[in-house]
Amino acid sequence: MTLILSNDDVEKLLTMKDAIDVLEEAYVELAEGRGVSRTRSDCFTATERPDALYSLKSMDGVVPKLGVGAVRINSDIVTWPSDGDSSRRVKVPSAPGNRYVGLVLLFSSKTGEPLAIFPDGVMQRIRVGAANGLGVKYLARENARTVALLGSGWQAGAQAMAVCAVRDIETIRVFSPNKNNREAFAKEWSAALGVNIVPVATAEKAVKNADIVMCATNVLQPVFFEKWIEPGMHVSSIKRPEVEGAAIKRADICVVHSNDGKPIHVVAKGIDVAEAREDGKGWGVASDIDFKTLPTLPHLLSGRAPKRSNDEQVTFFLNNIGLGYQFAACGAVVYRKAMAAKMGHELPTDWFTEDVHP
Repeated sequence: MTLILSNDDVEKLLTMKDAIDVLEEAYVELAEGRGVSRTRSDCFTATERPDALYSLKSMDGVVPKLGVGAVRINSDIVTWPSDGDSSRRVKVPSAPGNRYVGLVLLFSSKTGEPLAIFPDGVMQRIRVGAANGLGVKYLARENARTVALLGSGWQAGAQAMAVCAVRDIETIRVFSPNKNNREAFAKEWSAALGVNIVPVATAEKAVKNADIVMCATNVLQPVFFEKWIEPGMHVSSIKRPEVEGAAIKRADICVVHSNDGKPIHVVAKGIDVAEAREDGKGWGVASDIDFKTLPTLPHLLSGRAPKRSNDEQVTFFLNNIGLGYQFAACGAVVYRKAMAAKMGHELPTDWFTEDVHP
């Protein structure tokens, strides 16, 4: 039978600790060449909305040790609204019922059969947080207690969960341009994590004297700058444009998620997608930084890249691109726990297999 799971099911089954633990194990297999992950691919075409594009995105990976492979697929209507000098990438919930479309297909690497199908939303949030949490675990000072969190949206919550899972955090100062949002975030997550979360009026105030800085926004311009760097600081981002290129160059150690510089973009004729431009202007970083030469998180976890060696070093983790591999690893955990708990809806696997040679 093939399991059909909901986002609610995934949220009940996959904890942040689960995700951190399984990715820590799976990344070693990736670094050693046994696991594989394909570069994310985005196809853009025109759609009926003049201010939007249609995007079909896919990424996949196989974790042989866990016996699974996964494909993540997103079918999106995407806009890039501007707010003053900055712009953001915003998906529009255009499916019936004002909903988004994202699916994970989990397969057995032993038989090829489909094991489970579920929405990607909850898992994609947790796997991003877990990756940045591993960056903190391996690069931040052991005595780090204070966090600056730039952003107060969906992804920011996962960053708060992750950093608290790997360090004994006492205070998180959260900034976002919307006063109501940052205050609501502080109230919600202070209660959820048992940590003192304080909303602040500027990014500079959040960052000042912070041991760890975590960027969690949807903007396409830098939100962290070289002038804010302090000795011993660890900085992380959930996407490449969030950190100024000059700040990256100042780091004593800089680790990226993957050496894939950016997604594969396939764009229909006559369409201009800023984030797809070959000139790099959509990425918000210095063009002379060669991300392919930097160590990756799998390198770091497998001992192939150096960790922090003293409390004065400045370290960076740039979650520059997501990996389908993460969905395979986290999917293995969800599937195992769902089967044990008898959760989800079972459908005949024969519905998804065939007796005709494909």
